[in-house]
Amino acid sequence: MDNKATNQMASLDHILRLLPLLFIISSLHVLPSSATSSDKLKTVTTIHKVNRKGPYVGLVTVIETEEDAFLASVEFRPDPTHPFIDLSGRRFRIGKIHGKKVMYVRCGRGMVNAAAVTQQMIDMFDVKGIVHFGIAGNINNSMSIGDVSIPKQITNAGLWDWLNPDKTEGGDDEAYLDIGNYNVPQRDGNNNMLGSFRYGYEQLYSVTGQTNSPQKVYWINTTQEWLHLAADLEKMELSQCVNATVCLPEKPKLVVGLKAATANIFVDNAVYRDFLYDTFEVSSSDMESSAVAMTCVSNGYPVIVIRGLSDLAGAQTGTNAIRKFGSLAAANTAKAVLEFIKKLPPNYNFDSYV
Repeated sequence: MDNKATNQMASLDHILRLLPLLFIISSLHVLPSSATSSDKLKTVTTIHKVNRKGPYVGLVTVIETEEDAFLASVEFRPDPTHPFIDLSGRRFRIGKIHGKKVMYVRCGRGMVNAAAVTQQMIDMFDVKGIVHFGIAGNINNSMSIGDVSIPKQITNAGLWDWLNPDKTEGGDDEAYLDIGNYNVPQRDGNNNMLGSFRYGYEQLYSVTGQTNSPQKVYWINTTQEWLHLAADLEKMELSQCVNATVCLPEKPKLVVGLKAATANIFVDNAVYRDFLYDTFEVSSSDMESSAVAMTCVSNGYPVIVIRGLSDLAGAQTGTNAIRKFGSLAAANTAKAVLEFIKKLPPNYNFDSYV
């Protein structure tokens, strides 16, 4: 090798050695402006130390009910040196489950929170895959409250074009919902001026696609290899009772491979529930899953979604059951998450799951 090539290799090696430091410096922007320089340096130094112990399985849940069920598990062992790091008002917890290194965070409701936290976790930490979990509304009559769904595909069912009432159908949108079809009582010749809306496609920018040229997608696929790994979870036993006096009529089950819908909408309407199932064949509805999955796919990271069914999304008579059975659905979800992590090989190679 000549001197020029040797010098080039030495320069490249020097740059690679500086990358962790450059990463730490660039990470300062996520810390509050009120923090002192000393506090910022301490935080980014801690991040660097935590990352040196990685890689981790990233765990993202949504609300306190889900977090309480997860942290109540004796299987989660906080890291004795760095049990958590606080960033952007959220607490990223570091520990182990069944001997596997994990990093957990609660993102908060909605797609913006879910996407922001997932991207932050991917950017800031040595996380090589994301397990997203929480509760959801049941859209499928063959499923029941307390069941757990691990979907193979997820759609953003909140990406609408609300059309002018005199629109003409056409184009390449996925589906239409004509509000006038649900007029009660129906009046011939009397149009509902709310009109209709059509469901549009996501624009997926990804590391595997052409730069600045998004792919038009309607369904986001979760990681196939992780779904195969989760298949045996269908045999696991789930809890049937909230307490000694409040129980479900049947033993809950876990199903792998269904479809799910996400939107910034809490669905509690029987007619819209039926429309979602009849049109898209989804079995659950939540407010975060597609955002987490799309962020992972965009970055080339494996992802799996685990959702416990807490209510009937409007098909019930009377009050929504989420207050009654939400904690049970969250507990069953946490059990499924723990069992999935247990099934990950001891020396898992994340790159093989992308």
